Amino acid sequence: MRVYIDTLGCRLNEAESESWARQLRDAGQQVVVDPAQADICVLNSCAVTAEAGRKSRQRLRRLHRYNPQACLVAAGCYATMAPETVAALPGVALVLDNQQKTQLVPTVLRRWASLARPITVADAPATATARTRAFLKVQDGCNNHCTYCIVRELRGRERSIPVPEVVHAVHQLRAAGYQEVVLTGVHLGAYGHDRGQTLYDLVATILAETDLPRLRLSSLEPWDLPPHFFDLWGESQKRLLPHLHLPLQSGCDGTLRRMGRHTTRRDFAALLATARGAIPDLTVTTDIIVGFPGETDADFAASLAFVRQMAFGHVHIFPYSQREGTPASLLPDQVAPAVKKARVRAMQKVTAAGRADHLAQFVGQVRAVLWEQEERTVPGYHRWQGLTDNYLRVEMELPAPMALHNRILPTYLQASDGAKLIGALTSPALTQRGKERELWAARER
Repeated sequence: MRVYIDTLGCRLNEAESESWARQLRDAGQQVVVDPAQADICVLNSCAVTAEAGRKSRQRLRRLHRYNPQACLVAAGCYATMAPETVAALPGVALVLDNQQKTQLVPTVLRRWASLARPITVADAPATATARTRAFLKVQDGCNNHCTYCIVRELRGRERSIPVPEVVHAVHQLRAAGYQEVVLTGVHLGAYGHDRGQTLYDLVATILAETDLPRLRLSSLEPWDLPPHFFDLWGESQKRLLPHLHLPLQSGCDGTLRRMGRHTTRRDFAALLATARGAIPDLTVTTDIIVGFPGETDADFAASLAFVRQMAFGHVHIFPYSQREGTPASLLPDQVAPAVKKARVRAMQKVTAAGRADHLAQFVGQVRAVLWEQEERTVPGYHRWQGLTDNYLRVEMELPAPMALHNRILPTYLQASDGAKLIGALTSPALTQRGKERELWAARER
């Protein structure tokens, strides 16, 4: 059978969707990149906000328009939250909630067994993947009580994949050619709490028992990390990448309390100072919600100032969205939409300046870049995009095609445009600036 998989929402959803794709390929089925070619279209839906729910409905309708003959399978958080609404949408043949979707592939293979067929040589181009990083789900569920979030209700309580199973999955991904694995979970920092283990134990075991070149951690709640956690980034562990995503959500203590967050400005600042002292060239990224109920002008000003002070490498900014069923939706003093929009713009201005300052620190360095994709910009020139070890986007233009996909190469970071770095390849045989001159002189010719 030909299966198209679409994903909305978080890195955990991406990890689940990638796992389904691998399982389907292992079962001899074809994962296609165009929904028009599919017998079955799967959507891993999101419900973190009302807007995410709307997008999930919209995406299912769009998939049906693209391919009215395909059977639609709706899974994930929105399918869990509103199964009857989802089932009534055109073309939807199967709805799987978050408990059932762990069996999505065997369920699909059983239900549509008549469509199952082995992949042929002719199918290979359509099944190829351009991914260089694999998102690996190691944990699900959440025991926290953030007042704006419904994920706890949709995902259930915390539970972890056993360490040996995770290590086995990493070996499989490595054998499949992946250079980087990103560990994901709803509450990744709580990994192992249900098994008498910790995330520290998992990371240390992966580094000791696999030859994976690059291991990255996804979002970690700032109250989950004891000081010794940063020992993992010691001199001998270059494969654990210098990037942490620590969701702050607000830089105002009063707002943090109303959000039900287990941190304060003081604690967060101390954590960042410890992390930056232990991990050279660390990039810290975060999430910020603006316009949370009760957020006054003074509260927002405090949040803005704190975000500026923390010097994040990148900030995901979200205007608060009421989600029915959460305590925050019932709070008084909801912020007007126009005020939220203005605060988003103000926060964007501050965080863009912070990102530019962070990028500027690395201009002139040589860093390992995992090159991911090529875009031909103008005839005769080729633009490549990749990520440094510390999660900075790099672009490079070459005068001739080069096979860089899925290769980790030392790259001279020669400039920044404020949003990304401009790179040039280097090697032990060439000095940094010599290689730069060679590539860019060729371009001028």
